[in-house]
Amino acid sequence: MEIKTMTDEQRKAVALEYFRRMDRGESVLDLFDEHAEFCFPKWGVARGRAQIEQLFGDLMGIVASVRHDIAHANYIQQGDLLVVEGTSAGSLVSGETWRADISHAGRWCDVFEIRNFRIQRCYVYLDPDYGGQDVGRYPWLRQRHGGKAGFA
Repeated sequence: MEIKTMTDEQRKAVALEYFRRMDRGESVLDLFDEHAEFCFPKWGVARGRAQIEQLFGDLMGIVASVRHDIAHANYIQQGDLLVVEGTSAGSLVSGETWRADISHAGRWCDVFEIRNFRIQRCYVYLDPDYGGQDVGRYPWLRQRHGGKAGFA
């Protein structure tokens, strides 16, 4: 196994490629190490490319499109770790849409561990209720949006 030294800018480039491919609806699988971990809320931790592929297949079964506003994202780097905080907008297969600051969904934070030009670990932190199905469970959402999830 060859270990390749990376700069902070190279790690950031790998993460940006991940977001760009997601936004274009392209596969991100080859950006991950064979033994990588990927965690997504309400799905859990996927270990290895096969499970990561399954996770993305499940997610794309409900998400029709996504657009990450990476131009205005915040980045924190330390060693192999890169934290990216940002906003997104998109639509579901059902036709519902979300956008940060319009609906309750759309703010996220991803924690990457990137070595040897591959994502070793990515843990995503966000509210996966893109369609606003939890409005009935959280009264403050109903109060803010007149009983609706507040989608544009």
